[in-house]
Amino acid sequence: MLASFCLGAALLSACSGPEPLKFSGPTMGTQYNVVVAPQAGLRCSQGQMAERIRQSLAKTNDQMSHYQGDSELNQLSALAVGEVQAVSPEMAEVLSLSEQVYLASDGAFDITIGPLVNLWGFGPKSKADDAVPSAAAIEQAKALTGAGALYLKGNQLSKQKPLELNLSAVAKGYGADRVSDALKACGSDNHLVEVGGEMHLAGISHRGTPWKIAVEKPSNTLAGSRVQRLFEVGGVGSRKGVATSGDYRNYFEKDGVRYSHTIDPRTGRPITHKLASVTVFAESSAAADAWATAISVLGPERGLAVAEAENLAVYMLVKTETGFAEHHSTAFATYVE
Repeated sequence: MLASFCLGAALLSACSGPEPLKFSGPTMGTQYNVVVAPQAGLRCSQGQMAERIRQSLAKTNDQMSHYQGDSELNQLSALAVGEVQAVSPEMAEVLSLSEQVYLASDGAFDITIGPLVNLWGFGPKSKADDAVPSAAAIEQAKALTGAGALYLKGNQLSKQKPLELNLSAVAKGYGADRVSDALKACGSDNHLVEVGGEMHLAGISHRGTPWKIAVEKPSNTLAGSRVQRLFEVGGVGSRKGVATSGDYRNYFEKDGVRYSHTIDPRTGRPITHKLASVTVFAESSAAADAWATAISVLGPERGLAVAEAENLAVYMLVKTETGFAEHHSTAFATYVE
C-alpha cells in the first residue's frame, strides 16, 4: 500500500501546497514515515517531534519485539504455565484487542502462531530451506499454538499451556497509533504515520484535503508497483487506521505448488484461496492491522461475511483468470462512491 507522501508518479500531482514536516527512519525491523501538516498552535519544534516519534517507537519495540531478547513480549513467552504476570497497560491493550479479533474471526487471527510460521520457513527461527513439512510435524507445531489458552484478566496474564507470543501482525499498527498520540500531544491535528505499511491518518493533509491512499495492484515483484485504486481518507478532526495484507509477494514454490506465507492457524497450513489483497479501515491502526491479517486467512467469502458482521470497512482484491476482481463491505461503500 502506498501513501500520499509523493512516493510514486501516480501521486506526484497531489504533492503541491504548503511544505509539511517529514520524518523517517528504521524501526521494528522495517521503516517508518511521518508527515505532519503545517498548522497554527504546534507546541513542539521539529527536533522535539523527531525525538518524541523516536521515543514512542522505541517503547513499542521494547515491549512488543520478538527479536529483542529482553522485550516484554519475550518475557511473557517465557512465562511458565500456571504462573501469573502483570503486563504493561500497552501490552494489556494489544492482548485484549488480539483476543477480540481471535474470537470474532473464529481463530483466524492467533498471536501464538509462531511455531507454525517457523515450521513453514517464514519465521525468525526457520531453517534455510523450502521443505514442505510433514503432516505429523504440522500437528506437533499446532499443539504448541492456540490463543484460547491465554488468559488475560485486567493486567494479569497467565497461560494454560506453553505458548510463544508473536505480535508481528498487530505491533506495527499499534506503534503507528502511539506515534499519532505523541504528535497529538504536540498540538498536531493533521498528520500521517506509516510503520511498515500500516498507517494512522489524523485530520487532513497539508493540501487541506483528505489524505490520499493508494492500494497497490498485486504483483510478485517490487519493481514497477502500480496503483489499483486511490482512496481519500480522513477529514477535519478524524482519526483512522489503515492496513493492507496480501499473499502475493512472500511465498515459496515446491514441485510446482505455491505456498503462501499466510498460515491458517486452524489448519496449520498456508492459505489456498484466491484473496490476493485486503485493505481495512478501522478506528485504530492496530485494529486495522489485526483484521487485515484475519481476513487474509479467512478468504473472500468468509472474510466478507465477518466484515459485515463486525461492521468493518474492508476492500478486497480477489484473483480471477483474467486479473483481479474488486469486492468491498457495506461499511467501505462510502470510500468507493
